[in-house]
Amino acid sequence: MTVANNETDDLRRMTRDELRTLFLFEALNDEQLDWIAREGHVIHVEEGRVFAEGDEATCCYMLLSGTLRMCKLLQGEEVETNRSSQRGVYAGAYNAFFGDNESNTYNASMYVLEPSDFYVIDAEAMASMIGTWFPMAVHLIEGFVMGTRRSNETIGQRERLLALGSLSAGLTHELNNPAAAAVRAAATLRQRVAGMRHKLAMLADGTLDATKLHKIVAIQEDAVERVAKARDMSVMEQSDAEDDLSDWLDDHGVRDSWDVAPVLAAVGLDADWMEGVRAAVGDEYLEGAVRWLMYTIDTESLMNEIDDSVTRISTLVGAAKQYSQIDRAPYQVVDLRELLKSTLVMMSGKLDGLTIVKDFDPELPMIPAYAAELNQVWTNIIDNAVQAMNGSGTLTLRTRRDGQYVVVEIGDTGPGIPADIKTRIFEPFFTTKPIGEGTGLGLDISWRIIVKKHHGDLRVDSKPGETWFRIVLPVDPEAEIQAQGDLIS
Repeated sequence: MTVANNETDDLRRMTRDELRTLFLFEALNDEQLDWIAREGHVIHVEEGRVFAEGDEATCCYMLLSGTLRMCKLLQGEEVETNRSSQRGVYAGAYNAFFGDNESNTYNASMYVLEPSDFYVIDAEAMASMIGTWFPMAVHLIEGFVMGTRRSNETIGQRERLLALGSLSAGLTHELNNPAAAAVRAAATLRQRVAGMRHKLAMLADGTLDATKLHKIVAIQEDAVERVAKARDMSVMEQSDAEDDLSDWLDDHGVRDSWDVAPVLAAVGLDADWMEGVRAAVGDEYLEGAVRWLMYTIDTESLMNEIDDSVTRISTLVGAAKQYSQIDRAPYQVVDLRELLKSTLVMMSGKLDGLTIVKDFDPELPMIPAYAAELNQVWTNIIDNAVQAMNGSGTLTLRTRRDGQYVVVEIGDTGPGIPADIKTRIFEPFFTTKPIGEGTGLGLDISWRIIVKKHHGDLRVDSKPGETWFRIVLPVDPEAEIQAQGDLIS
């Protein structure tokens, strides 16, 4: 950065009339403008950084010409928050009048994108001026800002902890089912393997010739293939197949047919197939062969069950990582459909009894965004929808592209939002929930994430039986920032 005209003896001043053209000073009287003219001066800045976040806040800058860019540090990365070429926008130590109650460092970094001119006032002079001219306003603003900040910090922490606790409980519930299934299957599998070891004694005594042994192995392999290809049967079909197979086993002297028949019938083995086994091994070894086949089929089925359970656990853990964005950059190119899916998985414990409709555009483009914060938006809106439907109804999630934007729509079939409060639902601390059940910050936080941080739009349409939240996000946020020309404050 290059700053010109900054020598004490060569400062460029502005006249009273020139100062009055800046919106900050347009209502001041002549005496006040003369004071500002004496205390401030004009500087010229080439492209580059003017001040850095965390540096001592020594000056307040008002843009006269050029373009500035504001950035904040987020998890070690500098993220652009605003840029503007509007004459008179200000940055720097403009809040110096808070005195000792406010940090005396810059809360953001400012860059200029082209040679620019600023009117600069020293922070101490700024604080003295505002404190002297507007003492009551200073006290009111200070009380409002500090009080709101403390309330936001306290209630925001509670909001995040409540959401985290709810999601953790749901995730724990979802993980418990496949984990318990895997434990049960492993215990049963241990018993079946022990039974197979005992049946090996039949082979070790040398009475079973090699030809029959090869036939048993071939039959075993055929049974394993049938496990993988087994079709789902109705309860009536399953019962009839078990009865027929049990009768055949009883007729051929196989003990405990009631225990063997369900395992064999579940994979489609019938009396005709068992006749093939009998022909291969003979009546002498039939029961041993049948038991061996039962253990084989049961073992294969249990291994499949364990595999399904562990895969389910892995899927849930993957969804949790996707939801929390662990080990990922805070600002990244994301697939909104994947974010929505991971949020549904994380909230699945709350969705019991609801019909979930996912209408996702397969051609939806990926966009740069703060993924973890968008997940927070989905969570807040879906949570409100679930509570509105009170255990029954349809939750619909849609995605589509609309020109240079992507649109996410979340709808529910609850009673709707009354017209007299619809305009207030995005206000901080506004809630219709009973005391202790809501802080009124969920939708306010969502609005700030979408509108302020992603330069998008969040709105709601509601009538009895149908409520839609529409989230609009730019495909190219940089172009959107330039188009908006946001006011720096």
